[in-house]
Amino acid sequence: MPSKTVTVGSAVGLHARPAATIAAAVAESGVPVTLATAGGEPVDAGSALMIMTLGAGQGAEVTVESEDEAALAKIAALVEADLDA
Repeated sequence: MPSKTVTVGSAVGLHARPAATIAAAVAESGVPVTLATAGGEPVDAGSALMIMTLGAGQGAEVTVESEDEAALAKIAALVEADLDA
């Protein structure tokens, strides 16, 4: 499955607000997307709660996976962005 490893850009990590934004974008894309930290199990990026279980703080590396290249690029960009700004 295509993947891209990116660095979390939000100042306080993937907490409620960024997780909700990412989950909404996944739902809008209509295709499965997963997120995983190094050595961790992938979680459904369509669920804000599952994203928050990653415990990914600012600067953490997260791997985004999806069969859909457009969804992969969009979600990877959101993970890298400071969604708290």
